[in-house]
Amino acid sequence: MRVTIADVAREAGVSKTTVSRVINLKGEVDGSTAARVREVIADLGYVPSSGAVGLARGSSRTVGMLVPSLAWPWMGEVLQGVVDTVEVADYGLLLFTCNRGAESVERFTSQVSARAFDGLVVVEPENTLERLTALHRSGLPIVLIDDRGHHPEFPSVVTTNHEGGASAARHLRAAGRTRPLVLTGPRHFGCVRDRLAGFRSVLPTDLVLDGNFTERRGRLVVEELLAAGTEFDSVFAHNDISAAGVLRALRAAGRRVPDDIAVIGFDDIPMAEHTEPPLTTVRQPTRQMGEAAARLLLSRLGGTAVPDGPVVLPTELVVRHSAP
Repeated sequence: MRVTIADVAREAGVSKTTVSRVINLKGEVDGSTAARVREVIADLGYVPSSGAVGLARGSSRTVGMLVPSLAWPWMGEVLQGVVDTVEVADYGLLLFTCNRGAESVERFTSQVSARAFDGLVVVEPENTLERLTALHRSGLPIVLIDDRGHHPEFPSVVTTNHEGGASAARHLRAAGRTRPLVLTGPRHFGCVRDRLAGFRSVLPTDLVLDGNFTERRGRLVVEELLAAGTEFDSVFAHNDISAAGVLRALRAAGRRVPDDIAVIGFDDIPMAEHTEPPLTTVRQPTRQMGEAAARLLLSRLGGTAVPDGPVVLPTELVVRHSAP
């Protein structure tokens, strides 16, 4: 049977409040009484809840992380960056996903109300910005890893999506490609708008089709364009998963990559090295983004001022065989 704080109080002949003060190092307890309480704690083998200790001290030594889904291909790297950073600082991590929509958000909100964590790192799920803004304004420290849009009210970590798109375009232009297809992600994402604008600033094109970051959409777009006789000599896909679909469709149609059509993706997830052929892509520093966001949050929790603008981490073009 688990020993409780009431058991300690009864054995020591003091109130539960007195036991709590001893556990949480409050100075209002007489020295001999505190010594007796500590002796009973040792004799009974009482282990106080870390959450209860944290709340009594005004800090849970825990941070939360809210993400849309762990199924996103690069989410694991971001999460690892956060975990590595908070653990070094002797904090725990509570992870919340929004796989069940409103139900998930309600469960997350109940944890906020219970003060289960001191601050929050967010990869913004759909339809949560209004609630996150309210929490931030009420005093909950929040840091965004910002791929949907620019939210200057929050401290944030971003990557150079515009420059990433431009670097893909420069590489294709240098290779003599003049008729590129751009397969975007959802246009309401800020990162998608930035990648497209960066690409078009270097290599203008009117052949731009909306994607949804899935392999299926990448494959279907290419199949439809080839069936319609649309000419293109290169593809810039806004993530590696959709680029893999592009490669699959081109291979099935007998088009040679890169001889006939060059392909560039975005993210540099581990799969990119193992496509056929290996994928040229724009690398996002995903683990470093998680680390930087966690450092921002810990700095804020420690009372250190955070930058007024976002922390910007650079992208990098990684050249492989699909677009040498």
